[in-house]
Amino acid sequence: MANLLEKLKIYEDKYKKVMGKLSDSEVTQNPIKIKKYGKLASELEDLVKAAKKYRELITSIKEAEEMISSEEDEEMKEFLEEELEKNEKGKSRLEKRLKILMTPKDPNDKKNSIIEIRAGAGGDEAALFAEDLCRMYTKFADSKDWKHDVLSSSSLGIGGFKEIIFSIEGKNVYGIMKYESGVHRVQRIPVTESGGRIHTSTATVAVLPEAEDVEVNIEPQDVRVDVFRSSGPGGQSVNTTDSAVRLTHVPTGITVSCQDEKSQLQNKEKAFRILRTRIKEIEEQKQTDEQTKNRRMQIGSGDRSERIRTYNYPQGRITDHRINLTLYKLNDVLEGDLSELIDSLKVEDEEKKIEKLGV
Repeated sequence: MANLLEKLKIYEDKYKKVMGKLSDSEVTQNPIKIKKYGKLASELEDLVKAAKKYRELITSIKEAEEMISSEEDEEMKEFLEEELEKNEKGKSRLEKRLKILMTPKDPNDKKNSIIEIRAGAGGDEAALFAEDLCRMYTKFADSKDWKHDVLSSSSLGIGGFKEIIFSIEGKNVYGIMKYESGVHRVQRIPVTESGGRIHTSTATVAVLPEAEDVEVNIEPQDVRVDVFRSSGPGGQSVNTTDSAVRLTHVPTGITVSCQDEKSQLQNKEKAFRILRTRIKEIEEQKQTDEQTKNRRMQIGSGDRSERIRTYNYPQGRITDHRINLTLYKLNDVLEGDLSELIDSLKVEDEEKKIEKLGV
């Protein structure tokens, strides 16, 4: 407990300094600094309020223990013991909340996301599974009143996607969706399978925090822009004008193509959204080895090569291999009910961070 109180004191002192800055004339006359310190104060406020309540509970517990030790009236003693038990439970709950509030926050958590789904092993069946995953995520987004928009897609004639890239906009999107990055595996009988044999296919999901214009500076001379006619499944022409756009970022070699919109300008705007986000991802991967190591200790590492989940159709089972969680509600999950899975991953992630804090 002493260790926790010491750490709380650091945050409380920081909050006082930030609040002092907000009344400083040097800050009040500078909109940028007002925004900076206002954001810091907002981030610390919940922790400071919880810390105050925690100290009050500790005081109440000590007072109750002293009163119980000296109380001779059995009825009053019983009442005090009940109050003590209630406060002890409240203290335990508050300790857990404080630890969560103290865990380092990913600055990307509040951002919108760009999600890239690609068919993996399994041919046509993998492409159909990629489409199922896209539908699952858009339904989940709808349930949270998030906005989603397809940025780029490459489909097959029989249905399904070789690749689909879409954005999701809303509150704390990346902080919730980041746990979906990795390899998803499906076990089921394909519609094309006449012998009734179960096949295993995969699709990869990459969830990226969408980069804002101010975060990534792309020099115009560093981007080669090519335009071409968009085409449908099997190369069938669907547009008689050069509306499709391909961007090539020369310094990194990143290439992005968009052809879903009829307007060249719209395709170009969407391609730049994807390009900015991919460049930002590369820049973040250049961080120190220690930071990379720490990220890998967490559930939401975003490792695209890691097999994270299996969807078993014959048994109606879905298993998340990172936390050994199995649910027999496959249909519900595929209809967008991802809350139990994501909440379980989030709890495990927070516990790992708390353990690292050493409080």
